[in-house]
Amino acid sequence: MQSRLQQRLEQQPEQGIDMSPLLDVVFILLIFFIVTTVFVRETGVEVDKPQAISAAQLEKTVILLAITDAGEVFYDGSQIGVVGVRGILEQLQRSDPRPVVIQADKNVPTQLLLEVIDEAKLAGSTTVNLAALKQ
Repeated sequence: MQSRLQQRLEQQPEQGIDMSPLLDVVFILLIFFIVTTVFVRETGVEVDKPQAISAAQLEKTVILLAITDAGEVFYDGSQIGVVGVRGILEQLQRSDPRPVVIQADKNVPTQLLLEVIDEAKLAGSTTVNLAALKQ
């Protein structure tokens, strides 16, 4: 003969853990991190930047262009060349005017660097900076 306690335990339905509140918290945290993340667009290539004593930290919302030592101009991981600089910057500056930062390799010829700066200014960029490492 079973005890009354055992009979009562067998009659009660099994209890489970409700996962709904846990899932709600996880989704709220996920949304929080997605909204507060700062998305910084990189150029997509590594360049050996020159050093400068007067280098200063700029704001995060800039347009980054890279010039490699092979003379290639990159924006957002794709090679655009000198001729593509003006078109892309005109399009970007139309929606949200931002400063342009050029990450030029220290072996880039001055003529190529000046051509990229000229194209950026002709596209309507009022501020064009050169990236450098702080000495």
